[in-house]
Amino acid sequence: MMERNAQEELKAHLMATNEEFRQLATKHSEYARQLDSLEQLPHLTYDQELEETRLKKMKLRVKDQMEAILSQNRPQQVA
Repeated sequence: MMERNAQEELKAHLMATNEEFRQLATKHSEYARQLDSLEQLPHLTYDQELEETRLKKMKLRVKDQMEAILSQNRPQQVA
């Protein structure tokens, strides 16, 4: 539980201090919002399915970039 809390504190710190992280978080939220909109539709056209796949890939890429920044800023643990 403490590890999750530390992770959330680090994210909050980076949102406040790291412009790149903040921009990535904004993109991630936007992709999630667009995916939610597509998921509300009863049926997707072929183009909408392509867009859904594209958005999922972009969202994952942004999440990976955010995770890289988090790991660079995570305090090193001594074993």
